[in-house]
Amino acid sequence: MADTLLSRAMTGAVDPPLLPLPDRVVGLLSELETPPRLAAHLRAVHDVAHRLVDWVEPHCPALPLDREAVLFGAATHDVGKTVHASELSGPGAAHEEAGRDLLLRRGVGPELARFAATHASWARPGVGLEDLLVSLADKVWKNKRVPELEDLVVARLTEATGRAAWEEFMALDEVLAGIGDGADARLAFQASFPIHG
Repeated sequence: MADTLLSRAMTGAVDPPLLPLPDRVVGLLSELETPPRLAAHLRAVHDVAHRLVDWVEPHCPALPLDREAVLFGAATHDVGKTVHASELSGPGAAHEEAGRDLLLRRGVGPELARFAATHASWARPGVGLEDLLVSLADKVWKNKRVPELEDLVVARLTEATGRAAWEEFMALDEVLAGIGDGADARLAFQASFPIHG
């Protein structure tokens, strides 16, 4: 039964319709016997990350963006919670470094494993656009707006387009509001899965 729940959380037909997790991530999460609710969360954030990169790419075609890195990062950002299960239902940051280390031990390169450690520390110097988009997806999937994070994204967009910051803010705000409209359905999807397998 747990395998069926995990499989459904990662790739099954669900309401709301969410993109399935990438095969590489499905294999990894299956090997780790990931709790179904965590897999559902990763799928919801991955789906939102898709929407963000699908918007950024045509909006800022000159902006260098590693689409696959963003999508992998969103799909694995909380994988450390398989090690720190108490953080599935409570606060904590131990899963961040643990997630990066777990991915590295499983053969994931540092350029992709980093998202497990950076998704909650987006204000650090040197954080790239890809990291910011993973962090943003991890917030807006549940319609949580973080002005400081959004300002960092707006600054990157402004640098790339040369448009005024207020124009980029308005464009991003419209996209985030649209994504936020589906938050209740995504939250219900996640909550429909048990925390423990």
